[in-house]
This record gives sequence, structure tokens and C-alpha cells, in this order.
Amino acid sequence: MESYLKHTKVFKALGDAKRAMIVDMLSCGELCACMILEKFEMSQSTLSHHMKLLCECGLVKGREQGKWTYYSLDADTVSRTKQFLGDITSDKENCICKDDTCCCRGCDGSE
Repeated sequence: MESYLKHTKVFKALGDAKRAMIVDMLSCGELCACMILEKFEMSQSTLSHHMKLLCECGLVKGREQGKWTYYSLDADTVSRTKQFLGDITSDKENCICKDDTCCCRGCDGSE
């Protein structure tokens, strides 16, 4: 369960279209907050809120330089998230659905 919770924070952050667009922008490289802000019709405080959520889930990292903050994708988190999505969408021997318990009568063909 712990591994699912960790990854779902990233997907929750991406559940907002503007945050997904910001991640798309950052896929091209590091950007200053001012460059991100000029692409959207939102206040500085709204952008700060979006960036806070993206940073808290680990998908984006920020660095301050003077009065500006520069944002970039965290490559490790991106890689782990891609791997997690691949894992949960693929058939595998250790899938949680393959335990020996049967939740309904007759699922083993004996009803």
C-alpha cells in the first residue's frame, strides 16, 4: 500500500490540467517562474500554489537564484512514476489479484 500512496501523489498533482501543462513545459528543460507565468492567465500566488504541489509530490524541483525561482523536472521521480504506471498496467506473477483467496462463491467453477 505504501508504494501505491507514494505514486498516487504524483498522479493527483497531474490531475489538474494546468499542472499537467506546466510539467509538459518543463519537459523541455528548466524554466523560470516568470516564463511559466506568462503562458497562463493566473496570479503569481496561484502559480506558486501549483508549483508547491508539484514540488511536494517530488515531480518538480525548484532552485532559487536571486529573486527568481527556476523549476525543472526531477528525473528520478519521472522515471519511477513511468515504471510504476508500467507495473500496474501489466500482467505479472506477483499481481495483487493472484492471491489464493476467492472473494465470491463459484469463481472457481464449483457453484
